[in-house]
Amino acid sequence: MSSVSGKTRNGFTYEGDYDFAGSTRVRWTATFRHEGDFAGMRHGLLHDPNGLTGDALDAVVRRDIETTWTEAL
Repeated sequence: MSSVSGKTRNGFTYEGDYDFAGSTRVRWTATFRHEGDFAGMRHGLLHDPNGLTGDALDAVVRRDIETTWTEAL
């Protein structure tokens, strides 16, 4: 399992974890905070990350976390 953290473009910070869920999927979960207060949680599943590992996989997971939080319907 790997950890990621960051700040979304709308000012929320997040901490998350991700791990492979089979050979072609990556599952992630993230907790969001705004000014230190709990704001919510999200989870996601990336299909076929094309053999990415390390920093490249971190970047893809971070982008999916950002998109899931900021573009929620």
